[in-house]
Amino acid sequence: MRIARSALIAAAAVVLASLGPASPALAETQHRSEYVALGDSYAAGVGAAPYDEASGDCLRSPQNYPSTWAAEHPSYQLTDVTCSGAATDDVWAQQLDALDRRTRLVTLTIGGNDDNAFSRSLQACLLGTDADCKAATTAGSDYARTQLVGDLVKLYTEVHRRSPWARVIVLNYPQAIDQGTGSCGAVTPNTYRRALIADQVEALDAAIAKATRTAWVELVDVRSAFTGHQACSTDPWIHGSDTSSQTEWFHPNATGHAVYASALDAVTS
Repeated sequence: MRIARSALIAAAAVVLASLGPASPALAETQHRSEYVALGDSYAAGVGAAPYDEASGDCLRSPQNYPSTWAAEHPSYQLTDVTCSGAATDDVWAQQLDALDRRTRLVTLTIGGNDDNAFSRSLQACLLGTDADCKAATTAGSDYARTQLVGDLVKLYTEVHRRSPWARVIVLNYPQAIDQGTGSCGAVTPNTYRRALIADQVEALDAAIAKATRTAWVELVDVRSAFTGHQACSTDPWIHGSDTSSQTEWFHPNATGHAVYASALDAVTS
């Protein structure tokens, strides 16, 4: 049976009218690009309290660089799975499932917690002897130069595999402690120990740089932005031991996390 073309048009018009206009909010959400933030406490925003209660022990701050950047780029929808204390194994186990082929931007700061290297060194250098500090930082530097590089390459490669159309940007770590003699707060390491800590951070950032080159992902180097503003300086953007929460020791404060966001914005705007 043949149906007149005019009758089909009229029927279609009735159906469309019954559906009503599309929701602007829904349409906007459907067209936003997916941004997934991965990483540890430096990505989560530890040091910039208060924290999102829903994030629990991950201590994600609304002032962390993923949230700050996403707020300034509303065409992106942020999924933030960063978590305080995360190492590369934790990213594999707990964060990578946030990625898929629709993801268009991934940011990542990770490596400082692997093998508990940095926390072990801070404990040794703040509470132990010079010899304890030397042993811990040497072990941490050696780990960064050897095992960490390969682990990061595997991780970055897997991020690419899961999200092949995504731009992957790695942000590294600033030097945490000023090399002068200023007070850090409750506990202040001497200049010898500060230099040892700086050597370990340098080895960590060198490992990250080597891994990003090998895996063909972008590196945003934040170190120069923090020059003169490390912990124990006269204008710190990183907490020393001046806060009651030891979890925040030697993590960026709110200003430091804003500097991270600015560094990310500089390469994406």
